[in-house]
Order: sequence, then structure tokens, then C-alpha cells
Amino acid sequence: MGKDELAYHETMDMHEILNVKTLALLKSKLMQGIVFDQDLRALMQKSVEMSIVDIKQLQRLYSYSKTE
Repeated sequence: MGKDELAYHETMDMHEILNVKTLALLKSKLMQGIVFDQDLRALMQKSVEMSIVDIKQLQRLYSYSKTE
């Protein structure tokens, strides 16, 4: 295994984290439509923005993952 590759368990961990982040993003985005409290809505929007950044970072790591 080279330095520029993730181990199989790291690839699986990254995949699980990506799934959790994606679900959190979808849930926050959908719940914004039914939330009336502006402070809570702003907090959910912040969560959406942070999740998008996290997902983009994880997607960049996919080039180092083992798939075979």
C-alpha cells in the first residue's frame, strides 16, 4: 500500500461518514420547510452549509480509496 492510498477499512469508514453527512444534509434541508422559528431555521441552514463543505472534502478523498 502506497502513501497515497487509503486502506480498505479507511475507505469503508469514509463511506459511512459520507452517508451520515448526506442524510444529515437532506434532513436539515427538508425540515427547514416546516420550521417556523427563525433561530432554528438559521441553525439548520448553517448545518446544511457545513455538511456541503464536509461532503466536498470527503469526495476529494475518494480518489485515494481502494475499490478493488
